[in-house]
Parts: sequence; structure tokens; C-alpha cells
Amino acid sequence: MKDNRVAKVVADALMHFESERYDLAAWCVMPNHVHVVLHPILDHKLEDILHSWKSYTAKEANRILGRTGSFWQTEPYDHLIRNKADFLHAVRYVLENPAAAGLRNWKWVGTGKFTGEE
Repeated sequence: MKDNRVAKVVADALMHFESERYDLAAWCVMPNHVHVVLHPILDHKLEDILHSWKSYTAKEANRILGRTGSFWQTEPYDHLIRNKADFLHAVRYVLENPAAAGLRNWKWVGTGKFTGEE
């Protein structure tokens, strides 16, 4: 995702089904990984959301980069947010991740509509 074209595909995919399948709180596309804080809505499951993102973005990234094969690691890391303090910590971590990694004026980071209050 060091290539801005690939980072854009991933960022766009994260925001595509916001408020339809999930509510986003914060997201960040880093050069070699992605962070997202979200709340699945209705009957949508986290594993289905992740599969949708990974499947679509892997195909598009490989097309853009002119390659084939695996793009994403097989195992995601997820964390169940248990309270407001944990939620705020997760959001802060995601939003501050680019600066902590030395990336200045990083444009692949943002917030969604979800505030943890719903």
C-alpha cells in the first residue's frame, strides 16, 4: 500500500459500505497494514466484512501492480472493545499511527460517523 493507487483502493473500500454494513469510527491505511475501528450493524458479521474488503482490494491491488497471488496476510488481529475508555484508546491509536510511524501529512487516515455512543 506504499503505492497511492493501492492505498486509495483500500481507503475507498473501507468507506464504501459505511452506514450500510458497519459504522466506522476510525481508519488508517499504512504502507504495510491497515487499522480500522468499526461497529458491524444489522446482521453483518466482522468476518464477512473483512472478507469483502480483502477479496475486493486484493484483486484490485494485484491488477494495479500487475501481479498475482496473495496480497493480505491470512490472519487479522481483532480486539473486542469493552468500554468507552477502550474505544477512545483504539480510535486514538488508529488516528495517531501514521505520525507514530514517522509519516507526516499522511492522507490515508480518517474518521467515520460512529462515536461509540450508539
